[in-house]
Amino acid sequence: MSTSPQPDNSMPLIAHLTELRTRLLRCVISILLIFASLFYFAQDIYALVAAPLRTYLPEGATMIATGVASPFLTPFKLTMVVSLFLSMPVILQQIWGFIAPGLYKHEKRIAVPLLVSSVVLFYAGMAFAYFVVFPIMFGFFASATPQGVEMMTDIGQYLDFVLTLFFAFGVAFEIPIATFLLVWIGIVDVATLRKSRPYVVVGCFVVGMLLTPPDIFSQTLLAIPMWFLFEIGVLFGSIIQKEREEKEAEESNSSASNDQTPSVKS
Repeated sequence: MSTSPQPDNSMPLIAHLTELRTRLLRCVISILLIFASLFYFAQDIYALVAAPLRTYLPEGATMIATGVASPFLTPFKLTMVVSLFLSMPVILQQIWGFIAPGLYKHEKRIAVPLLVSSVVLFYAGMAFAYFVVFPIMFGFFASATPQGVEMMTDIGQYLDFVLTLFFAFGVAFEIPIATFLLVWIGIVDVATLRKSRPYVVVGCFVVGMLLTPPDIFSQTLLAIPMWFLFEIGVLFGSIIQKEREEKEAEESNSSASNDQTPSVKS
């Protein structure tokens, strides 16, 4: 009787820790190498990230630096974050190399697409924030500035603000992965997710209200993609659930057929 191949758990604990240290070191080295190559362009990188706001500043207004070291530390911080984002393929490769020996064959088949898709969706969320949400948001802020108040944003506060939004939109775009995993692990089924659709739609608009300016247009720009991504997750979840049910049905029929086969006496 054939059995499923077991994951390789024969490596001792010390060897696991040594391998983990080696892979973490490779990740750190990749980040530092990318950072070293980008540091010369730190000011240009910050100017690129600040472009959506600078477009809507009043004529003659500029961004300001209230901290003594802000003109240096703020681009430095941004370049380090960019280096981390750009090194994600290397980091994912190291994560995969570490966990792959402990996975079954069917788990390996699904893990690689999930890892790659999660990174692509995270980048897509950041791009959506930069190219779609930021222009609308900063245009609204500029138009809502009270009379007699000149809009001059601190570069450090601006960076913290946009990094928070980048992270929020990146995580929001992980909804298909989270939905798929919930179905794949068996925590919920597709029917339950479909019944919960009205609550999900309301939740998407609540999140859009919290992350965007108080205007219905920008809230909708975030809520509708989140709803669309949820539906994509439900679609792929239904596919994996259907495959699982078909496999279980085949195994059940095979078992029933074996039980009904009369034994032959010698």
